[in-house]
Amino acid sequence: QVVAVYGTLADLLSVASSKLGIHASALYNGKGGLIDDIALIRDDDVLYVSEGDSFIDPQVDGRIADVTSGANTDWLTLNIGGRCFTTTRTTLVSKEPDSMLAHMFQDRELWGNKQDPRGAYLIDRSPEYFEPILNYLRHGQLIVNEGINLLGVLEEARFFGIEQLVEQLEVAIKNSQPPEDHSPISRKEFVRFLLATPTKSELRCQGLNFSGADLSRLDLRYINFKMANLSRCNLTHANLCCANLERADLSGANLEASLSGANLQGVKMLCSNAEGASLRGCNFEDPSGLKANLEGANLKNVDMEGSQMTGINLRVATLKNAKLKNCNLRGATLAGTDLENCDLSGCDLQEANLRGSNVKGAIFEEMLTPLHMSQSVR
Repeated sequence: QVVAVYGTLADLLSVASSKLGIHASALYNGKGGLIDDIALIRDDDVLYVSEGDSFIDPQVDGRIADVTSGANTDWLTLNIGGRCFTTTRTTLVSKEPDSMLAHMFQDRELWGNKQDPRGAYLIDRSPEYFEPILNYLRHGQLIVNEGINLLGVLEEARFFGIEQLVEQLEVAIKNSQPPEDHSPISRKEFVRFLLATPTKSELRCQGLNFSGADLSRLDLRYINFKMANLSRCNLTHANLCCANLERADLSGANLEASLSGANLQGVKMLCSNAEGASLRGCNFEDPSGLKANLEGANLKNVDMEGSQMTGINLRVATLKNAKLKNCNLRGATLAGTDLENCDLSGCDLQEANLRGSNVKGAIFEEMLTPLHMSQSVR
């Protein structure tokens, strides 16, 4: 700006502030000398106005100072994990001024890291994940090429302190996740898996949801149903031999049939929940001697009438109000079992262990073999 010099130094600073749109507080001559009196100004002098910063000679320094932001626009090269990126100092400091990158390159004197033989600043990070961050600082848009893991970019953004980009990446990652599907697996879907699996292979169904599914008459031997949801399932005539139903939910499930119930030989039902289920006529008895294990299971109000349960383990299980009429419980382990109000009429309890069990209100009519005190008293 070319202006007329008159009045006092304060008047000149006021005119300079108005003309340049800044708050002028210091005046320098072409040699960097601070002018403290208007009488020191000569004709044809080129004056430098400052808001308080020290004098910078652009011809000597080789840089152009951005007086509105104080950011330097000189070019520099970053060596990120062996790959070089060339950008400007303004790009690194303007978009996110509070980031680690901005603090690194705000002043070149503050950056003390080593440089490679070409003068590029060495930074031990992933170039693959740094590229989207640099592009974001250039144009303000998050663009990630196909095949780049957003989680990796997120970690780099967190490392460099690019807070606004961190928020965008967290939203993008959340939106990229498939919606949670808690809908039960249908019979058609499950049969497709069964047909593709050898009979001796254990099908991993742990924790899956089969609620209300029709699995009747299927071969479900050796399948891992641990912690699966089988509530209200139709399992009539199903073969569950040696299946793992530990902690599974079988509440309200139907395992009975008009002629014979489900095959449960050697089944594992530890701590499973079969409250209110129907197991009429089920076969738990394995001729090879492998015993079914229902230890700690919840069998309240269950209907197991007419089931074959020789040698079954029902230790500390809850069978309150259960129907056990005409069951074969020879050699069964019922120690500590809650049999309150159970109907055990017509049962065969020969050599069964009832020590410590709760038989309050239990019905023992028409027993096939007499029940000895040694079976119930420790």
